[in-house]
Amino acid sequence: MSTRTFRITVRGAFDGLTDAQRATLLAEAAEHDVLRARFTPEGTLTYDIAARPAFVFRFSATGEEEEDILEATQQAEASAQAWLTGHGYGFKNLRSTAEDLSQAPMGKRQRREARSSGF
Repeated sequence: MSTRTFRITVRGAFDGLTDAQRATLLAEAAEHDVLRARFTPEGTLTYDIAARPAFVFRFSATGEEEEDILEATQQAEASAQAWLTGHGYGFKNLRSTAEDLSQAPMGKRQRREARSSGF
């Protein structure tokens, strides 16, 4: 059985931020810039609080069965909620999308390499 890699994106919006919380998020914004975004097991948070109250967490996970993506998505949502709650940030409209990379279509370069290697 092969290991599958999942990419999970959890989106939402900050809600009811105090002036102090907004100031903290603004001060830490460079650390959470979209250019630093990565899919990691512990999750990567990005936001641009100066433009809008939205945020995105990016998680990676693995599993052996196609159904494991459901559990991975639930765990990602729980991790995002725990981080937000642990930092005292209110949030709303939490939603997730997940992708099983073993099911993703190959790009042009991947198809060319597969053909040249005899697959």
